[in-house]
Amino acid sequence: MRKLATVLLLLGTLVVPFMHSTAPATADPGGLKGPLSTSGRYIVDAGGNRVKLKSGNWHGSSGTWNGSGDDEVTANNFAEENGHRAPLGLDRVQMAKLVGDFKALGLNSIRLPFSNEMISDTRPVQGLTANPELNGLRPIEVYDRAVAALTSAGLGVILNNHTTTTRWCCGVDGNERWNSGQSWDDWINDWVFMTSRYRNDPGVIGADLRNEVRRDTWDNPNWGQGDSHDWADAAQEAGDAILTKGNPDLLIMVEGVNWMGIPTDLTWHERPMLEPIKRLSTTLVESHKVVYAVHFYGYIGPNHTGGTGIGGGETHDPRFRDMSRTDLFKSMDDRAGYVATTADKHFTAPVWVSEFGVGKSDAGDLDKTWFKNMVDYLIERDLDFAYWPIIGYQQNDKGNSWGLLRYDTTGGLRKITDADDWRGTHFSRLMAANGFTGKVSPSRTWSMLQGIHEDDNRSIRAAADWDGGAHKMVCPDGQRLFGVSDRGQGGLCGDATLGDLWQPGTSAVKVSSEKVSTDWAGGFTKYQCTEGQFMIGYSLRGDAMSGILCAPGRVPLAGAGRTLWFDKGDNRPASGEGGDWANSYYKGQCNANEYVAGIAFSGNNNRGNRPQALYCRTLP
Repeated sequence: MRKLATVLLLLGTLVVPFMHSTAPATADPGGLKGPLSTSGRYIVDAGGNRVKLKSGNWHGSSGTWNGSGDDEVTANNFAEENGHRAPLGLDRVQMAKLVGDFKALGLNSIRLPFSNEMISDTRPVQGLTANPELNGLRPIEVYDRAVAALTSAGLGVILNNHTTTTRWCCGVDGNERWNSGQSWDDWINDWVFMTSRYRNDPGVIGADLRNEVRRDTWDNPNWGQGDSHDWADAAQEAGDAILTKGNPDLLIMVEGVNWMGIPTDLTWHERPMLEPIKRLSTTLVESHKVVYAVHFYGYIGPNHTGGTGIGGGETHDPRFRDMSRTDLFKSMDDRAGYVATTADKHFTAPVWVSEFGVGKSDAGDLDKTWFKNMVDYLIERDLDFAYWPIIGYQQNDKGNSWGLLRYDTTGGLRKITDADDWRGTHFSRLMAANGFTGKVSPSRTWSMLQGIHEDDNRSIRAAADWDGGAHKMVCPDGQRLFGVSDRGQGGLCGDATLGDLWQPGTSAVKVSSEKVSTDWAGGFTKYQCTEGQFMIGYSLRGDAMSGILCAPGRVPLAGAGRTLWFDKGDNRPASGEGGDWANSYYKGQCNANEYVAGIAFSGNNNRGNRPQALYCRTLP
């Protein structure tokens, strides 16, 4: 139960060393830069135009080299000398040429992994023979130079917390969760430090919160259980901290749960990815900032780790490359694609496939068919993407064949677009497919609240603890309350019809006694906003109503009212707008052209003062 009651409390508890901030880079004025935000399923720039992330992963700073083939000894010697603590390629090719090669591929952005250990590692980096000016710097200083080189060339940078310690990812290795090998608070403080460090560089556009959250030896992560393994809670808290203390302009990339369970034929196991988002989506204090991320490889599956398993393996579980095209598309839709392709729901958001890839040497029919289908899927669903990895090491075309660019010890280069690379045709058509372009039509935003375990106060403007001792649920600024569940533990917020309705310069007001203009729910206790105000939140003690929070409207609010009962079942618009924002509870939801002006409740029939009706009033 980690989520803080309010953003103000969060701001008061974070202590971050800002003295190491770097000078701003000179970003290419024609390149990709922030602030970016989201509009429905798309990422958009400040003018509301669609921005499609065509990214690649430049790994190494988090320790992600895994040598293979004839070049294994050379690569591992370099890795041992440097502790895997610098982006790959800097020992072989000058930084400027590397970045130029990235741009020549058509990439517009780079996912740049780091480890938490990298931040405080004081050991000097050595062995970067092609970039001698970097030798002797601390790992984070080399990372700084990489960020500056990328953004100066017009490439957007997404910071990615890949691991806790500086090492290869991803197994049962002590880096499974955000709080593996470190405290929850330390992880968040590191994020505030990193995003503050590059705050003055508009080319740094996003924060990818954690790579492949998964099971450790004993315990599973979860999405929404309110304990120390709750990734939904952690992601929301980190996102809020970044936006309020680090950099309010960044996109917040949230990966789903990558793996749960023990991978044997006799034990339960699965790869949920983004499937739980339909029941519990991420609501941050700044709307239009959440991008969901997911990883797809041919050798893994919806219930397959990609390995051989334990004590019998996963012989009953297909890998993605084993599936027919139809089954593959359905499986990826169920685990990720639906988030982007289902409109007008609380979970609707851009989906960024932040890792996918295949090796040139993986020339079997299954791998070739999977990669073609994967590219088709990205194009047909018009998803953002990031290939893994950009750089591979090779000698005489042997070694790590996965890279888009493969450099040998003399700086010689082989590219995925070379005539002898079977992947090139598919990669080229992926890069050429722009999908939707131009101005994105404004879409309604829906956000869900959940107060089962603790407060869910998403407002910065509202008072910090406006109902002491109660669980408080408040909409993000710019949204108003639309719906409440029968136990009050779930709520729906949105900006439909009139957008931000809260009059600037005014304060929200708590109502915790009955004073109504008309008896719109006879025999029930009613909390109602005064004329000219609308509900932005409410509070509970257990399941029982404690109070409501009302804000003055920026336009006159005195429309006709109606009572909307949800004591015996759902009562929501037939269109299904907003989606199922309180799964398994009865829900009441006003229409898009209405605002909530009050809640009715009663202690009769064992209801325990739980919400049972809303007072919906028509907007002007």
